[in-house]
Amino acid sequence: MKTAAALAAVSGALAFATPTATKRATSIQPVTVKGNAFFAGNTRFYVRGVDYQPGGASDAKDPIADADGCKRDIAKFKDLGINTVRVYTVDNTADHDECMSALADAGIYLALDVNTPKYSINRAEPGVSYNKVYLQSLFATVDAFQKYDNTLVFFSGNEVINDDATTACAPYVKAVTRDLKSYINSRGYRKVPVGYSAADVESNRYEMAAYMNCGEDAVRSDFFAFNDYSWCDPSSFTTSGWDQKVEKFKDYSIPIFLSEYGCNKNARKFEEVASLYGSDMTAVYSGGLVYEYSEEGSKFGLGTISGNSFNPNSDYTALKSALAKTPAPTGDGGFKSTGAASTCPGKSSTWNVTISAEQLPAFPDGADSYFKNGAGNGPGLTGAGSQNSGSKTTQLASAAAGAVTSGAAANASGSKGAASSVHPPEFSFGPLVCGLIVVVSSLFGASLI
Repeated sequence: MKTAAALAAVSGALAFATPTATKRATSIQPVTVKGNAFFAGNTRFYVRGVDYQPGGASDAKDPIADADGCKRDIAKFKDLGINTVRVYTVDNTADHDECMSALADAGIYLALDVNTPKYSINRAEPGVSYNKVYLQSLFATVDAFQKYDNTLVFFSGNEVINDDATTACAPYVKAVTRDLKSYINSRGYRKVPVGYSAADVESNRYEMAAYMNCGEDAVRSDFFAFNDYSWCDPSSFTTSGWDQKVEKFKDYSIPIFLSEYGCNKNARKFEEVASLYGSDMTAVYSGGLVYEYSEEGSKFGLGTISGNSFNPNSDYTALKSALAKTPAPTGDGGFKSTGAASTCPGKSSTWNVTISAEQLPAFPDGADSYFKNGAGNGPGLTGAGSQNSGSKTTQLASAAAGAVTSGAAANASGSKGAASSVHPPEFSFGPLVCGLIVVVSSLFGASLI
């Protein structure tokens, strides 16, 4: 979007579009955000799950499209006592009804990464990789999964920033979060929470958390997740330093959970489960996801897949025991029902974001058509990719410019209330450079660390 006329097109699209009403595909209770916690109805919801990507980074496939494999593994999910699986890659052209229905019947939710190896932000050239073609793939994935009540959250990115040098990519992550939230609103979908999964980088974790939660509501994350491998058994709440993280995040106003955990330097006993779901942490954290379900060559797996069988190992037994000893807490866990946005971090030796906190990369030119008409058919896992489809010049705009902040396209009109849900444009130009690191390492977590 390069001109005020382009934004006017967005506004017009919202005023006259009428997306088809979505028929709910499952009967499981959808999860919402209240304050710094998740709730299923009036019951506090804690993420108690595993990261699930059979085949790993070297063989990216869609496990939710594999109904037989899905049903094979659901039996083990139930045996473990989990309620969530995270999937890093899906095919947005595939049929997911059978697996998602089976997961729902088992009381299991999906935490979904909407990026794929070919359609993702490239740290080496973030401006080029943030473009209309890229967003079309992400929005098509939202289209495919918003209909399921057991879609728990959408991850707008995974480990895009993995050291201090790549923190300059943060505005692109935040822009994608803004765009996903706007697309959900424009299409009248259930407000599936959108947020980011950060790498296990101590030097900029708190800055990234603050950045994703600062500014207007239209650009703030609905939650923040991060990977944490600092508790290596035998350890404790204090020895691991988890007590200090709880202290630093005590006033954070949106839900936090661990998108990956489970250090494997020593025998894994999962002693951290007692703290994660106990009084040590429930006022601040909303659980976590163990890395990972199947062994993919990194020695993190809870077992191995062989044809139609899953063969558990000692890690599986240890996790099952730890979860059984520490059931999900009753009551609200001491959550905070209200809270303020964070203060945007300033530039430092570990935080190299040089543009104003009030600006972000502008919504890509031409992508406004998706708000009006939907994304259409996605490219799946065999598409040509999007990482070279944009411009090398980063155009900046007011952070919330063009964002759809409330209601749905069907409800937008020329009324004062509808007009207030679309932010006016303020454009400028500015360079943003990130570290020269390939993007694939950002997509599959600890398998590459």
